Amino acid sequence: MLGQRAAGELLVHLKTEHYTRHNFATRAEAIASVSTWIEDIYNRRRRHSALGQISPVPFEHRLTTAASQAA
Repeated sequence: MLGQRAAGELLVHLKTEHYTRHNFATRAEAIASVSTWIEDIYNRRRRHSALGQISPVPFEHRLTTAASQAA
């Protein structure tokens, strides 16, 4: 569950980076588009406290680099 601050940041980014740049013909189209944006863009870019305040992509890169060096 998102904290209040994280939810506020998500809504600001959603509005400025996605919602205002698109026109949706139906509510279902808007829901699908926003869901895709959250999963494919926002969640992959934002920093996660559980990952040491880095985004998932650099975190995965660190893991794979460490694993290949250990092998």
